[in-house]
Amino acid sequence: MRVFVLGSAAGGGVPQWNCACPVCALAWSGDARVARRTQSSLAVTLDGESFALVNASPDLRQQIVATPALHPHGLRHNPIKHVIVTNADVDHIAGLLTLRERQAFTLHATAGTLEMLRANAIFNVMAADCVERKAVALDMPFAPLDGLEVAAFPLPGKVALWLEGDHVEIGGESETTVGLEFRADGKRIVYAPGCAQVTEALLQRVEGADVLFFDGTTFTDDEMIAHGLSQKTAQRMGHTPMSGPDGALQRFADARVGRKIFIHINNSNPALVAGSPERRLVEDAGWELAFDGMEVAP
Repeated sequence: MRVFVLGSAAGGGVPQWNCACPVCALAWSGDARVARRTQSSLAVTLDGESFALVNASPDLRQQIVATPALHPHGLRHNPIKHVIVTNADVDHIAGLLTLRERQAFTLHATAGTLEMLRANAIFNVMAADCVERKAVALDMPFAPLDGLEVAAFPLPGKVALWLEGDHVEIGGESETTVGLEFRADGKRIVYAPGCAQVTEALLQRVEGADVLFFDGTTFTDDEMIAHGLSQKTAQRMGHTPMSGPDGALQRFADARVGRKIFIHINNSNPALVAGSPERRLVEDAGWELAFDGMEVAP
């Protein structure tokens, strides 16, 4: 099982197009301590010929161009045979519009997420005679590629920002936001790019995994507020901060996991700066930061 990190940033990427926060300012200036990142997406393969895309980033075309393994071979060909979507966030579904050129693939998502896509007519550009849509049931494994077993499981989260109403439930576990388990050849990878809380159930699920890709959106819960970028905490946005008593570093400290990798990292996160105190804390705790072009083979 090989996993290609196509994009490792949260919505907006690094640098974000309209942002000059301290981290983005370094990225705009070309400072080598801050690697540029596109919005989060993975590609999984067993044979290097057929791929399952995990979340369709708004930056998908750029990511395909940057990844030779995903280049076409022949007229109207692409090795992406399946797309698995974990929620209806814009940074996870906008790239579906890139895959509109009458390219055959199968789209997998929970029934609720598929209904959100069905209700928005713009996604009909994925022609029904080319793109099959399959509903994924929670904790019911399916096999998008021969030899690859995938299971979706509920994560504490919230509805996508564009679907929020006057009252927003945070931390509810349903099919609105899911994580994914990948199994092949005796190896197991857990992917959870958006998670509002590290629960005991989640700790039990990741125990013994070969690789954990986990929500690394912010370093502190009040990061966006402190920078004057938003009035929302990380938890209000549906994300677990890296630090703090309820943060990922603390909650996963005793988890037996082969590799722990933060993904979906926001442009405001100071851990993006190589050599920073925040990066050192992350690395000293045994975590890695995902980067565009990273390849993981457990």
